[in-house]
Amino acid sequence: MHDFAHVLAALVAVLVSAKLLGALANRFGMPAVLGELTAGVLLGASLLGILDPHDPVMHALSELGVLILLFEIGLHTDLRSLMKVGGAASTVGLVGVALPFVLGYYVASWLGVASLPAIVSGAALTATSIGISARVLADLGQLESPEGQVVLGAAVLDDVVGLIILSVVSGLAEGGELHPLEIGRITLVAIGFVVAAVLIGGIVAPPAFRGVDKLERMGGVLGPIALAFALAMAFLADYAGSAMIIGAFAAGLVLHGTPQRTAIEKSITGLGHYLVPIFFAVVGASVDVRSLASGPILAIGGALVVVGILTKVAAGFAPWWFKGRKLLIGVAMVPRGEVGLIFAQVGLTTGVLSVQLFSAITMMVMITTFVAPPALSRMSRVTHGKPERDVSGAADLVSGPARK
Repeated sequence: MHDFAHVLAALVAVLVSAKLLGALANRFGMPAVLGELTAGVLLGASLLGILDPHDPVMHALSELGVLILLFEIGLHTDLRSLMKVGGAASTVGLVGVALPFVLGYYVASWLGVASLPAIVSGAALTATSIGISARVLADLGQLESPEGQVVLGAAVLDDVVGLIILSVVSGLAEGGELHPLEIGRITLVAIGFVVAAVLIGGIVAPPAFRGVDKLERMGGVLGPIALAFALAMAFLADYAGSAMIIGAFAAGLVLHGTPQRTAIEKSITGLGHYLVPIFFAVVGASVDVRSLASGPILAIGGALVVVGILTKVAAGFAPWWFKGRKLLIGVAMVPRGEVGLIFAQVGLTTGVLSVQLFSAITMMVMITTFVAPPALSRMSRVTHGKPERDVSGAADLVSGPARK
């Protein structure tokens, strides 16, 4: 048991180290999330022992951080624009989910991982960090290109389908049986919740938030109400038998089309600057550095890295009729970033993943996130001056799409 003073000391260490190492990562052209992860690894039990990822307070703060992160992703996801992107983006997105999921599962199983942990391993490979990919492409002047638009649409589709897969995995981890009927039931609950939330919320939310907007004249009302809406949706998703992050994501989808979206984003992003890095630091602190010295764990992690890179690159070549640079599309789909970490963390907290396998998956997430930005920089022909070094902000990992 830790007293409150210990929690305060841990928060000081997390916020200072995560922000400093995140800024250092930016300095070298890397996403800030890698610095925040590294801060957690350094502060965790396997090294300095300052941050305990199992501390109830830190765990609760990190859970709030991930809900805010998914809420932000939903706020930046325009379903109508996604539908307009075309068949190329849909093909890249679906192949970019199916191929890594299937190969990841079979490779993990071949290396001796049990069935359900192998499913989580495959599921973690399906993600694409839309924030990192979109921000890098924007910095390189490629986001408005045909390739950039395909990547944006495919990455959104990856995350939507990936969250549904995560909801299925969460249901199985909580005692569901691994057979087609149970998987189908959980999938229908997840899809049905999002569809119902978007349809009903699209009718109810606009007039409700017009009323809230009138109260905003008193100041400080809109942001807290929007956050309460996201948390309520997360609660309802959990109550319905789906994942809480599905509810937070759906809340963002609902509020995306409201006139108050910009003001909501500003308020939520400010809060995210504090809570989202705590999530990444807690994830990093859960990594057992000593387990990475194990041959079998390194073999699993290395195999997942290879599968993770090759399958996403292959997905870029799936739309054979597309005349653009398919390799650029595939490389831009490689970074797993924050969404891959969410998969790993859910697997760990539900007990499906051991600490060793969790560390292997986290290694895959970090390496795929490391290699993509410099590779894109080398591949892209920048025509509008030197690209910025700041690849991604700490809490605005999801801000790329909004800056097109």
